[in-house]
Amino acid sequence: MSDKPVYEVTGLKHGYGDKFLLNIPHLSIKSGASVGIAGPNGSGKSTLLKLLAFLEWPSEGDVYYKGRAVTKKETGLRQDVTLLPQDPYLLKKTVFENVGYGLRMHGNKRNIKAKVHEALLLLGLVPKKFVRRHWHELSGGEAKRVALAARFVLNPDVLLLDEPTANVDRHSAFLIKEAVEKIRNKYGTSLIIVSHDHVWLNSVTDENLKLYEGSIIEHGLNNLLPGPWSRGNDLLWTRHLSDGQVICAADPPDRYSTAILEPSSIMISTEYPEGISAQNILRGTISSMTSDNDPGKVGIEVSVSGMPLTCGVTSHAARSLSLIPGKKVWVVFKATSLHWH
Repeated sequence: MSDKPVYEVTGLKHGYGDKFLLNIPHLSIKSGASVGIAGPNGSGKSTLLKLLAFLEWPSEGDVYYKGRAVTKKETGLRQDVTLLPQDPYLLKKTVFENVGYGLRMHGNKRNIKAKVHEALLLLGLVPKKFVRRHWHELSGGEAKRVALAARFVLNPDVLLLDEPTANVDRHSAFLIKEAVEKIRNKYGTSLIIVSHDHVWLNSVTDENLKLYEGSIIEHGLNNLLPGPWSRGNDLLWTRHLSDGQVICAADPPDRYSTAILEPSSIMISTEYPEGISAQNILRGTISSMTSDNDPGKVGIEVSVSGMPLTCGVTSHAARSLSLIPGKKVWVVFKATSLHWH
């Protein structure tokens, strides 16, 4: 990874009509980095990817690519930078024709067969089995991987991925993780990935940014707990969840403030924890698990009343507690662990 930025964003504001959806004074992404972007729906994640893919242009500010400001007149970056949208479109053709389409469009017709086969193999799709299949013969996970292979085959300098694991099975999510790591290691490709699957995202990225209401508020994958908060007992404030559970917090600036909860502040228990002082003991279900970037750590996402909470344990603890997706657990944290945006 180079210290030189592949992107630098300055004074960026972007929106539709009179309302700004994004407001990012400065953002720098190093060449060869793998950067994750997380945040709630409507925070501007997909819009930011479109700006970085030069499919839209900011209302204000500049986007620098490899040291120079890019203008609307430039169209030569379409092969250097490629975007996989959340719901990628496949041509109503065979897998081979879908993956090779971009090469033909860019006039790169040499060794198309070998390049298509290599891209498919990277995604765990055996060419002999898949090249003649038509688009409608693919499962959801296979279609997503074919669409990703169609981007890989271009060997882009930057690969932008919008929810690459949405609506795919766990095996496909694992293969996509392996593939993006391989293309980065082999070609030095810069990766910028938007995902709601925080555990998967943390396993494939070096750095993570948190977007909230169009602004970058955090580095890392801290949990965001928006209001409204109500004054409760013992000088604490509470937020009531849809299943009747209650989150307790201390001293929000106002009732609509958003609390930030670090994953390291959360403890997981497989039995109801008796005799502890933490104010928050919430029932939930493990929705996903994956190996963390830190050796010996396992990233875990727990769904609590439909709200995802990202946390982590050591590999030893995960084994001793027999933690698996679908298991019922309790997440425990103090009211004072919540700080405020």
